[in-house]
Amino acid sequence: MLAVTCGVAVGNVYFPAAISPVLAEGLHIPPNSAALVVTATQFGYAAGIFLLVPLGDRLPHRPLIVTLLGVSGLGLIAAGLAPALPPLLAASALIGIATVVAPIIGPLAISQVAEDRRGVVSGTLLSGSIGGILLSRALGGTLGEWLGWRAPYLLAAAVALAVAVLLLRLLPDTTPPSVQRYPALLAESVRLLRTEPELRRSCFYQASIFGAFSAVWTCVALLLTGTTYRFGAEAVGLLALVNVGTMLCTPIAGRQVDRRGADRVNLVCLLVVLGSAGVLALGALGGLVGLVALVLGTLLLDIGMQSGMVANQVRIFGLNRKVLSRLNTAYMTCAYLGGSLGSWVGVRVYAWRGWAGVCGLVAVLAAAALGRHLLAVAGASARAVAVAGGASVADEGEVVDDRPVADVPEAGVVR
Repeated sequence: MLAVTCGVAVGNVYFPAAISPVLAEGLHIPPNSAALVVTATQFGYAAGIFLLVPLGDRLPHRPLIVTLLGVSGLGLIAAGLAPALPPLLAASALIGIATVVAPIIGPLAISQVAEDRRGVVSGTLLSGSIGGILLSRALGGTLGEWLGWRAPYLLAAAVALAVAVLLLRLLPDTTPPSVQRYPALLAESVRLLRTEPELRRSCFYQASIFGAFSAVWTCVALLLTGTTYRFGAEAVGLLALVNVGTMLCTPIAGRQVDRRGADRVNLVCLLVVLGSAGVLALGALGGLVGLVALVLGTLLLDIGMQSGMVANQVRIFGLNRKVLSRLNTAYMTCAYLGGSLGSWVGVRVYAWRGWAGVCGLVAVLAAAALGRHLLAVAGASARAVAVAGGASVADEGEVVDDRPVADVPEAGVVR
């Protein structure tokens, strides 16, 4: 049920991209202006992660999750009834802020399982999120084409409110691990980002790759409905539905992280995303060849991004079990800021250089993350050699003790 809830919540962030062309037509605005709805939702989501997810360490989970689902349902109703673009943008930002249920559910579930099960649990929850992404795009595009752009918003509102009522009965009572005041919770997320090198590099990986992911899925709607293919909005949803295989891959990736470690899985995922850029570039050819390239390229991109996310979250959740929501706050805020910027830059690159420019952007972002990863792996190897010789050296050259990070006391946390 938690995985289903993740899907319902996360889907609200993604279906606007599928209905962007229909929305532009319905409100009589340029396609670039309609794409701002996607960006507003994603920026709202990033803000909600930073401002609200830390409360998962401070408040009981049932009232927090139910309240957020209720507010997001009301925001979806407001968006579906919006008469013009400005109120729609405001409602979209509210939807993004309130629909941060999945980043709260992740730490809740992880806190209940043994360390050697974190990967598979993260993968299962992420499968639910992916299912929500795919179904929301498919249903959003189809409903938008048949019934207009308002229909997906109103359907999403009904589903969110129904799930809120269901969780009010199903979620167990939980005891918050922290008694910190709200300003201290926010400051703690920033402090963790400043003091934890493993958290920083995980954030960089996900911000880069999610930026590439958002650029592709924002601009593919413009490609499919443009002069190259001349499809309707439902084609975007069908393309997303083809990538249902990603749901099967994330639990597998989670098991591989549990067995082989996060770094090895990250390496494979970054290479897959880099390769997807070349495959996606063939989509500019149009016709059957172009469609096959778009299907295969988006599948590779989705698998690489989502499986890499499993590896990143297992890495950061191993840092300190007492601050899981605050760790996830820092991580997810960076990830969605990267996604929002990727969407914003992608639309402008598409207007400047077309689909080939978007694929080039994907390649640049993936190469940056891959370069950072290779440096990290090389540094870890050098430190292992130093440890074998009797020294333990930190990333910045500081001497640290040899205990695992998860066993180091929680320095700097106000009790």
